[in-house]
Amino acid sequence: MSDSDGKKTLGLRGGPRSGNVKQSFSHGRTKNVVVETKRKRVVVPKPGAAKTSGAGGGAAGSGSGRRPAGISDAEMDRRLKAVQAAKAREAEEAAARVAEEKAREAERERRRAEAEAKERAEREREEALKAREAEEARRAAEAAAAAKRAAAAPAAEEKAPARPKPAQRETAAPTPRKTDRDRDDRNNRGRNEESRRSGKLTLNQALSGAEGGRQRSMAAMKRKQERARQKAMGGDQPREKVVRNVQLPEAIVVSELANRMSERVADVVKELMKMGMMVTQNQTIDADTAELIIEEFGHEVTRVSDADVEDVINEIEDSEEDLTSRPPVITIMGHVDHGKTSLLDAIRQTKVTAGEAGGITQHIGAYQIETKDGAVLSFLDTPGHAAFTSMRSRGAQVTDIVVLVVAADDAVMPQTIEAINHAKAAEVPMIVAINKIDKPDATPDKVRTDLLQHEVIVEKMSGDVQDVEVSAITGQGLDDLLEAIALQAEILELKANPDRAAQGAVIEAQLDVGRGPVATVLVQKGTLKQGDIFVVGEQYGKVRALINDKGERVKEAGPSVPVEVLGLNGTPEAGDVLNVTQNEAQAREIAEYREQAAKDKRAAAGAATTLEQLMANAKADENVSELPILVKADVQGSAEAISQAMEKIGNDEVRVRVLHSGVGAITETDVGLAEASGAPVFGFNVRANASARNTANQKGVEIRYYSVIYDLVDDVKAAASGLLSAEIRENFIGYAEIREVFKVSGVGKVAGCLVTEGVARRSAGVRLLRDNVVIHEGTLKTLKRFKDEVAEVQSGQECGMAFENYDDIRPQDVIEIFEREEVTRTLD
Repeated sequence: MSDSDGKKTLGLRGGPRSGNVKQSFSHGRTKNVVVETKRKRVVVPKPGAAKTSGAGGGAAGSGSGRRPAGISDAEMDRRLKAVQAAKAREAEEAAARVAEEKAREAERERRRAEAEAKERAEREREEALKAREAEEARRAAEAAAAAKRAAAAPAAEEKAPARPKPAQRETAAPTPRKTDRDRDDRNNRGRNEESRRSGKLTLNQALSGAEGGRQRSMAAMKRKQERARQKAMGGDQPREKVVRNVQLPEAIVVSELANRMSERVADVVKELMKMGMMVTQNQTIDADTAELIIEEFGHEVTRVSDADVEDVINEIEDSEEDLTSRPPVITIMGHVDHGKTSLLDAIRQTKVTAGEAGGITQHIGAYQIETKDGAVLSFLDTPGHAAFTSMRSRGAQVTDIVVLVVAADDAVMPQTIEAINHAKAAEVPMIVAINKIDKPDATPDKVRTDLLQHEVIVEKMSGDVQDVEVSAITGQGLDDLLEAIALQAEILELKANPDRAAQGAVIEAQLDVGRGPVATVLVQKGTLKQGDIFVVGEQYGKVRALINDKGERVKEAGPSVPVEVLGLNGTPEAGDVLNVTQNEAQAREIAEYREQAAKDKRAAAGAATTLEQLMANAKADENVSELPILVKADVQGSAEAISQAMEKIGNDEVRVRVLHSGVGAITETDVGLAEASGAPVFGFNVRANASARNTANQKGVEIRYYSVIYDLVDDVKAAASGLLSAEIRENFIGYAEIREVFKVSGVGKVAGCLVTEGVARRSAGVRLLRDNVVIHEGTLKTLKRFKDEVAEVQSGQECGMAFENYDDIRPQDVIEIFEREEVTRTLD
């Protein structure tokens, strides 16, 4: 290794014999290095060397004979070279200093010469000006003298023009004046050129940034050029005011108002300040104030409401020539377990019932079938359980024909009556299907008779409602039912326009893990196509995919066709109307308006408007116990049905409050909300994800899973019953009559009694009756038979009684003895 490489030399620690050294680096890297071993050379000076060195130290560079002790020849050479290099460097620096001094002197001389030349030029200019002034004064004097001479001697007029030669000679002398004028003209022209180009943005200026502070905008430069152009064309002419039609909502931000009027924000703020309103550009003003401002600026006002955003989806009347026939929509309704889904399975030749938990329908299903005659029918299957009232109501609203299924062995039941009422409210025709006709105890005539009580008169009873006896098990009467449906559809003459923007109703909605929010939509008008942008309730989206009832992807869905729609930004409410819009901005604006309106409505419903209402609500809720719960379901309709069923549970003392109901799996957020409010989480056909389960175990949150709505309602009812205070019942166990009153030291007054009825117990409660009026209620301090303390005394025996903290007892008073027991109450 060289001496000048700046690295630390490697040494040999293991002894002089080893020739290899292992060198370590970072990250565990090593390297073997071969090291050459050299012995250190030690020079021992001779006895006279120190003196020689000390005496000739200043002349060390004269030769190697006077070198210091212990210095080698190579080291001495290096030192000599370093000294010579230092001397050369000093000589160069001295020469550079001399040259720099000369350059500075030359620069001083140049500046001095320039200053002298400038002073000389200034003196010359002043002398030229003085000469010009003297010449002008002389000319004025000569002109005055000439005028006098012309007035005195007209004959001398001819000689006057011949004398300007000396003047011309004198005036020709100051030629620099013309040069000065030309130079001034050039300077002025340069300044004008510079000012004309000062507003233009060059490439260097753009790349170098905003030098010199704030730069003028392009709009400002364009306005300046426009003013200069107008000035060149004949002066400034006032531009004509552009009157704009300003759309004014209920409230508007000041900056937005100025933008709609195309006025400066500062001008609008100034006008508002003149009206006494100290506002900034980001503050909101009401419509009346904004209208005054708009009129002040000379524009026209058009008042609009927030609800006007929905005008784009207003009902469009279709012309008769555009209408074509469409398949009928048939809703199957009836009481639970009367065979609605089984009947539809028999028609579709499928087995949907087997897939439903508990064998009962808990979702609303939409199917499309084709009969043997080629007719297409769209069926909606609704649940029959009492909790699914809203589902049945939605089914009746979107349908054309209601098929009322009544079991021949069960007759008319509560949900049958409810289905009849829904059909009447929706004003849709009804067909009665008397099911389970194959059973031995089937009595179809009893069904017809029971329907008379609800103003449903079938054809066999001389009415206008068709009735068909069917059996979902054997298939009996199914063809007759389809024929009756086709006949009813033919009478209705159902038509729709397929060549317009689609409109439909959401039958069911759910949050699918893999597909996101999914809505089952029954298209009512127009054709829903893949790629359409739509708004549905408070949600909007773009149709990513359409899936029919068989699970196949389709490109479009016409009127009366049920499809699953993918592509929503959120889960809509079941029953919402789907409308196709022109663009996404329209759909988003409508959805945001509806969301805000719903939020305001909820806030208004939940908030007390006055202090009296607030106090009344607080007083009403003071004695009411609440059972908070969270509900997550697989579809929107089930969540809605469970929430409505929970609202019906309770009385004046206890009620169930649904903190949150939603669609999809139970998440960690749901568990956090449940923990904060001390509520259990109920999952209906959904499960909690892994993180939610771990969080629930850590925080002690109870999660329960259900697949049948009966079980969920019963469990919540039992839990709510536990919040009810126990009922206290009094059982009268005996009466005793006071015969004599004794005073006992240390005890007080003791009543000598005869138990006239029942039994007297020491632990029981007592009341003191005087003339059948309750004087005192309390407990016994002592109960004695003779001199012994006893637990109870039977009827017909005498005893001594003393009341706890009460002494006002008299003979002939009656003591009523009773016991209290707590009875657990339950909700009906």
